[in-house]
Amino acid sequence: MAPDLIGCYLIKKNNGTDKVKGVIVETEAYSQEEESCHGYRKMTKSNKALFGKPGTFYIYKSYGIHHCLNIVTDKENFASGVLIRSVFISKKNERLASGPGLVTKSFNVDISFNSLEVLNNKSLWISPRDSTLKEKDLIQTTRIGISKAKNIKWRWYLKNSRSVSKRLIGDRTPKFE
Repeated sequence: MAPDLIGCYLIKKNNGTDKVKGVIVETEAYSQEEESCHGYRKMTKSNKALFGKPGTFYIYKSYGIHHCLNIVTDKENFASGVLIRSVFISKKNERLASGPGLVTKSFNVDISFNSLEVLNNKSLWISPRDSTLKEKDLIQTTRIGISKAKNIKWRWYLKNSRSVSKRLIGDRTPKFE
Protein backbone atom coordinates (compact mmCIF):
# COMPACT_ATOMS: atom_id res chain seq x y z
CA MET A 1 0.00 0.00 0.00
CA ALA A 2 2.77 2.49 0.85
CA PRO A 3 4.31 2.60 -2.65
CA ASP A 4 0.83 2.75 -4.19
CA LEU A 5 0.21 6.11 -2.48
CA ILE A 6 3.20 7.76 -4.16
CA GLY A 7 1.87 10.11 -6.83
CA CYS A 8 -1.62 10.27 -5.32
CA TYR A 9 -3.02 13.61 -4.22
CA LEU A 10 -3.55 14.72 -0.65
CA ILE A 11 -6.29 17.35 -0.62
CA LYS A 12 -7.51 19.52 2.25
CA LYS A 13 -10.52 21.78 1.93
CA ASN A 14 -10.17 24.63 4.40
CA ASN A 15 -13.30 26.69 3.87
CA GLY A 16 -15.59 27.18 0.90
CA THR A 17 -13.48 26.69 -2.21
CA ASP A 18 -10.08 27.23 -0.54
CA LYS A 19 -8.03 24.02 -0.98
CA VAL A 20 -4.50 22.81 -0.41
CA LYS A 21 -3.52 20.05 -2.84
CA GLY A 22 -0.25 18.21 -3.13
CA VAL A 23 1.34 15.09 -4.59
CA ILE A 24 2.42 12.46 -2.07
CA VAL A 25 6.12 11.88 -2.74
CA GLU A 26 7.28 9.87 0.29
CA THR A 27 5.69 7.19 2.50
CA GLU A 28 6.68 4.64 5.14
CA ALA A 29 4.88 1.45 6.15
CA TYR A 30 4.48 0.08 9.67
CA SER A 31 3.08 -3.20 11.00
CA GLN A 32 2.42 -4.45 14.52
CA GLU A 33 4.75 -7.35 13.75
CA GLU A 34 7.79 -5.06 14.00
CA GLU A 35 9.05 -3.01 16.94
CA SER A 36 8.91 0.48 15.45
CA CYS A 37 5.12 0.34 15.02
CA HIS A 38 3.00 2.18 17.59
CA GLY A 39 0.83 -0.92 17.90
CA TYR A 40 3.70 -3.37 18.41
CA ARG A 41 3.00 -4.12 22.07
CA LYS A 42 -0.75 -3.58 22.43
CA MET A 43 -3.70 -1.35 21.73
CA THR A 44 -3.88 1.77 23.89
CA LYS A 45 -6.15 4.80 24.01
CA SER A 46 -3.65 6.82 21.95
CA ASN A 47 -3.03 4.21 19.21
CA LYS A 48 -6.56 2.75 19.01
CA ALA A 49 -7.22 4.32 15.58
CA LEU A 50 -4.24 2.38 14.14
CA PHE A 51 -6.12 -0.84 14.93
CA GLY A 52 -9.25 0.53 13.27
CA LYS A 53 -10.94 0.19 9.93
CA PRO A 54 -8.58 0.19 6.93
CA GLY A 55 -8.92 3.36 4.89
CA THR A 56 -9.14 5.67 7.89
CA PHE A 57 -6.69 8.24 9.22
CA TYR A 58 -4.47 7.63 12.23
CA ILE A 59 -3.07 10.88 13.62
CA TYR A 60 -0.54 11.00 16.44
CA LYS A 61 1.84 13.53 17.92
CA SER A 62 5.53 12.91 17.43
CA TYR A 63 7.61 13.91 20.45
CA GLY A 64 4.49 15.69 21.73
CA ILE A 65 5.04 18.44 19.16
CA HIS A 66 4.19 17.56 15.54
CA HIS A 67 1.11 15.75 14.31
CA CYS A 68 1.78 12.90 11.88
CA LEU A 69 -0.68 11.71 9.23
CA ASN A 70 -1.10 7.97 8.63
CA ILE A 71 -3.53 5.81 6.71
CA VAL A 72 -4.69 2.61 8.40
CA THR A 73 -4.17 -0.45 6.16
CA ASP A 74 -4.54 -4.25 6.27
CA LYS A 75 -7.42 -5.29 8.58
CA GLU A 76 -9.28 -4.23 11.72
CA ASN A 77 -7.76 -5.15 15.08
CA PHE A 78 -4.30 -5.35 13.48
CA ALA A 79 -2.02 -2.31 13.72
CA SER A 80 -0.82 -1.49 10.24
CA GLY A 81 -0.46 1.85 8.56
CA VAL A 82 1.31 4.12 6.13
CA LEU A 83 2.90 7.36 7.27
CA ILE A 84 2.68 10.22 4.76
CA ARG A 85 6.23 11.56 5.09
CA SER A 86 6.35 14.21 2.37
CA VAL A 87 4.11 16.01 -0.12
CA PHE A 88 4.97 18.29 -3.06
CA ILE A 89 2.65 21.31 -3.21
CA SER A 90 2.73 22.98 -6.63
CA LYS A 91 3.62 26.69 -6.79
CA LYS A 92 4.98 26.60 -3.23
CA ASN A 93 8.46 26.10 -1.82
CA GLU A 94 9.36 22.50 -2.73
CA ARG A 95 10.50 21.87 0.88
CA LEU A 96 7.27 23.21 2.44
CA ALA A 97 5.89 19.73 3.28
CA SER A 98 9.16 17.75 3.28
CA GLY A 99 8.63 15.81 6.49
CA PRO A 100 5.75 14.36 8.52
CA GLY A 101 5.36 17.39 10.81
CA LEU A 102 5.59 19.78 7.86
CA VAL A 103 2.88 17.83 6.00
CA THR A 104 0.38 18.24 8.82
CA LYS A 105 1.39 21.87 9.36
CA SER A 106 0.98 22.69 5.64
CA PHE A 107 -2.40 20.95 5.46
CA ASN A 108 -3.56 22.10 8.91
CA VAL A 109 -4.15 18.52 10.09
CA ASP A 110 -4.53 17.75 13.78
CA ILE A 111 -5.92 15.02 16.02
CA SER A 112 -9.50 15.93 15.02
CA PHE A 113 -8.97 13.93 11.80
CA ASN A 114 -8.13 10.75 13.72
CA SER A 115 -10.30 7.77 12.61
CA LEU A 116 -12.03 9.69 9.80
CA GLU A 117 -12.41 7.91 6.46
CA VAL A 118 -9.84 8.73 3.79
CA LEU A 119 -12.19 8.57 0.79
CA ASN A 120 -15.58 9.63 2.17
CA ASN A 121 -14.34 12.76 3.85
CA LYS A 122 -15.28 16.24 2.71
CA SER A 123 -12.40 18.11 4.34
CA LEU A 124 -9.31 15.87 3.95
CA TRP A 125 -8.94 13.07 1.42
CA ILE A 126 -6.65 11.27 -1.00
CA SER A 127 -7.40 11.04 -4.71
CA PRO A 128 -5.77 8.75 -7.30
CA ARG A 129 -2.70 9.75 -9.25
CA ASP A 130 -3.02 11.01 -12.81
CA SER A 131 -0.78 8.38 -14.36
CA THR A 132 0.87 5.08 -13.62
CA LEU A 133 4.29 5.17 -12.01
CA LYS A 134 6.92 2.73 -13.10
CA GLU A 135 9.05 0.86 -10.58
CA LYS A 136 12.10 2.82 -11.77
CA ASP A 137 10.37 6.05 -10.65
CA LEU A 138 10.40 4.89 -7.01
CA ILE A 139 13.24 4.45 -4.56
CA GLN A 140 12.77 1.87 -1.81
CA THR A 141 14.96 2.18 1.26
CA THR A 142 15.02 1.88 5.03
CA ARG A 143 12.80 4.05 7.20
CA ILE A 144 14.26 7.07 8.94
CA GLY A 145 13.86 8.63 12.36
CA ILE A 146 13.26 5.35 14.19
CA SER A 147 15.36 3.46 16.71
CA LYS A 148 14.03 -0.10 16.23
CA ALA A 149 13.56 -2.27 13.13
CA LYS A 150 15.80 0.18 11.26
CA ASN A 151 16.87 -2.30 8.58
CA ILE A 152 13.41 -2.94 7.12
CA LYS A 153 13.08 -1.33 3.68
CA TRP A 154 9.56 0.03 4.04
CA ARG A 155 10.17 3.60 2.91
CA TRP A 156 9.42 4.71 -0.63
CA TYR A 157 9.89 8.01 -2.37
CA LEU A 158 9.52 9.52 -5.82
CA LYS A 159 12.94 9.51 -7.43
CA ASN A 160 12.72 12.90 -9.14
CA SER A 161 11.36 14.81 -6.15
CA ARG A 162 13.32 17.33 -4.12
CA SER A 163 10.39 17.48 -1.68
CA VAL A 164 11.25 14.25 0.15
CA SER A 165 12.54 14.53 3.70
CA LYS A 166 15.85 12.79 2.99
CA ARG A 167 17.16 11.41 -0.28
CA LEU A 168 19.70 8.63 -0.58
CA ILE A 169 23.32 9.64 -1.08
CA GLY A 170 23.87 9.92 -4.82
CA ASP A 171 20.24 10.80 -5.63
CA ARG A 172 20.87 14.25 -7.05
CA THR A 173 17.93 14.48 -9.39
CA PRO A 174 16.84 17.79 -10.91
CA LYS A 175 14.22 20.19 -9.61
CA PHE A 176 10.61 18.94 -9.72
CA GLU A 177 8.86 20.62 -12.66
